[in-house]
Amino acid sequence: MSTRIAAFGAALLATTALSATALSAETLRWARASEALTLDPHSQNEGPTTTLMHQIYEPLIVRNHRGEMEPALATAWEPSTENPNVWVFTLREGVTFHGGQTFTAEDVVFSLDRARTETSNFKELLTGVTEVRATGEHTVEIVTDGPNPLLPNNLTNIMMMDAGWAAENGAEAVQDYAAGEDTYAARNTNGTGPFVLQSREADVRTVMTQNPDYWGAGAFPMDVTEIVFTPIQNPATRVAALLTGEVDFIQDVPVQDLQRVSDADGIGLATAAQNRVIFFGMNVGDDDLTLDNVEGANPLADVRVRLAMDIAINREAIQQVVMRGQSAPAGVISPPPVNGWTPELDAYPAYDVAAARALMAEAGYADGFSIQLDCPNDRYVNDEAICQAAVGMLAQIGITVNLSALPRAQHFPLIANLETDFYLLGWGVPTYDAEYIFNFLYHTQTEGRGSWNGTRYSNPEMDAMIQSLTSNTDLAARNQTIADLFAMAEEELIYIPIHNQVLNWGIADAWSTDVDADDSVKFKYFELN
Repeated sequence: MSTRIAAFGAALLATTALSATALSAETLRWARASEALTLDPHSQNEGPTTTLMHQIYEPLIVRNHRGEMEPALATAWEPSTENPNVWVFTLREGVTFHGGQTFTAEDVVFSLDRARTETSNFKELLTGVTEVRATGEHTVEIVTDGPNPLLPNNLTNIMMMDAGWAAENGAEAVQDYAAGEDTYAARNTNGTGPFVLQSREADVRTVMTQNPDYWGAGAFPMDVTEIVFTPIQNPATRVAALLTGEVDFIQDVPVQDLQRVSDADGIGLATAAQNRVIFFGMNVGDDDLTLDNVEGANPLADVRVRLAMDIAINREAIQQVVMRGQSAPAGVISPPPVNGWTPELDAYPAYDVAAARALMAEAGYADGFSIQLDCPNDRYVNDEAICQAAVGMLAQIGITVNLSALPRAQHFPLIANLETDFYLLGWGVPTYDAEYIFNFLYHTQTEGRGSWNGTRYSNPEMDAMIQSLTSNTDLAARNQTIADLFAMAEEELIYIPIHNQVLNWGIADAWSTDVDADDSVKFKYFELN
């Protein structure tokens, strides 16, 4: 176990270069399975959506393609020498939005306040913030409810918007995606980023061109002058587009086609461990479930049933058969490079059908029960196939699983609106700290926290411990709290970890870049060889 995990973690921290020769020195044609859910930069904290936003908008601080934090719209940041509860940010001067407006501190105040509102999917990252204030045209202070050493880490995906543009277009409020709301900001953009949106037909084609006034024009390669993005959900079609030269770059080469792509002339293939874990979530909080055949009770509320399900899942079979070796079986919902992860936590239980049946009988479900499993079919590597495998495995212990596989645009609202009892989810940790996991996935779902906790789990003691992570500056004590939280989480078992995901990128002709462990491509780094 420890050898496997150490190798996986080392692979994740190391980046892998891709290279090949592009058909055009300017246009890069990009495809992936998933489309961005919205163009509102504060609505959906979700990988493909955030990746598209990073081309158009920018945060104060960004993680580069090597995972390192570096200045973006802020050039410096540090705690105030007068008040430990205040972070002072110096903003980059001479930056303009795509519409020509000057970027100032007022835009930062507006953007961060907007991202803190109820319908924002980024509000958990700013729960400790009590005030954002402009102290000069290019200086901002962020006030927190205690010393907050993690604040800069939490800002790397929170994009800056133009306050005047938002007001002029009625876009002050964040789109309520879960409620199906459509807004101006969900369809239009005005960022400071390296690329400008030219046209967009959702689920069909998005075209972006290089920003001629980009502040970073001399600091980054900027060899890509036009991006044509096409979401291609079907794996065979996506690979065919790469092999025939219809697209130049795909992020998600299907595992069944890795050798085919690797052997193709003029196409580079790189594989690297990803900062993402795949798992099942269960409704453990409701007294009765909606989509099961047990009347007046919730079988998932019994930890013995959850443990039975955990040991009935054969992670190694999923790794070998479904993922064709392109995964690392996991015992905790944290990828290896995250602060708080340990090899001991990641030790997954042995597959044991007999023991699982015994636990089911002990819990009063010797004859099993039926339940619905909600699964995305266009978000993670072989997501629907993972769910199909789980259906067969759980059937061996008497649990009849009815699989409902939907595009992620329909799947994610089920979790947000608490309309699913059993579901598949993947979780990356852009802050590289376990607080991100607990804040979003374990904290009681409230206005400011727990927005991805579809389990209905609520533990006041755990909530208080999670909240303490934001302001605890004693590193040893903070890490002990994280260890205690993981111990509580393992005992409760409200999630069933499956595996850490692996990235497979394919690129055509002389483009070169590094594989980003967060799978967040930033095209300003792409270079022509």
